[in-house]
Amino acid sequence: MPPESFIRLRGRRFAFVDFGGPGPAVLALHGHFGRGRIFAPLAAALAGRYRVVALDQRAHGLSDHGGGLTPDDYVEDAAALLRALDLAPATVLGHSMGGAIAYLLAERHPELVTALVVADMTVRNEEPETHPVLDVSGWPRRAASREALGAAIEAHGVPDAGYFLDSATEFDDGCGLLFDTADMMTSQLALAGDHSAAWSASKQPALLLRASESFVLTGETANRMARERPGTELVELSGCGHWLYADDPDGFARAVRSFLDRTHAHRTDSPAT
Repeated sequence: MPPESFIRLRGRRFAFVDFGGPGPAVLALHGHFGRGRIFAPLAAALAGRYRVVALDQRAHGLSDHGGGLTPDDYVEDAAALLRALDLAPATVLGHSMGGAIAYLLAERHPELVTALVVADMTVRNEEPETHPVLDVSGWPRRAASREALGAAIEAHGVPDAGYFLDSATEFDDGCGLLFDTADMMTSQLALAGDHSAAWSASKQPALLLRASESFVLTGETANRMARERPGTELVELSGCGHWLYADDPDGFARAVRSFLDRTHAHRTDSPAT
């Protein structure tokens, strides 16, 4: 696991993990409450073929907190990183909120994106499709230990705090989360809504991954997303919940690798490349 590197973009400090290696670049974007390190297993599975760069998005992980937390802010951060690291054009892969930022980026900056991988994210990020906001306003700021922090989170109705504990660390006054709960409430509210137009407007090849037990992306909406956007492949990972990359890391990596291999083979064979 390489350490985080740091870069200033648009007046803010961002952390990212560059897993290195040869091959075309894949920019990986985590969901709300996450951090770039969650993509380490995927990067290992793609090693030798693709270079995975995973960003700690604003207000997450070791990147700066506060400031604007709109989808536009996240999109422009990702675009700035692609330019600053000379990664473009790249495949952009996103899970959950990161998936929405990926397809919004593809629509607004098509010159930066060769292909899309959207993992368990809907375009209808609103009721009744899903519950777009997880209320974290009452979550503890600190706890005596990682285990105590996980128990306190689960006491607020979260069945398994494991995903959130990927962002847990030790502070001088106890164990806490790297994200600020007020920031997360603001960010989730800003992302709520119907993003169907942006999804349909982008033209890059896309892989839409759905978890069979998803509480975010219904089967009906996933089929509509694939049907209404040419060049979109839909793959469902059986037996997985929303965090499908953790529930079935091998299946997740196989689906992504197959799509990337076919997409890049097509680009190499195309007279236009």
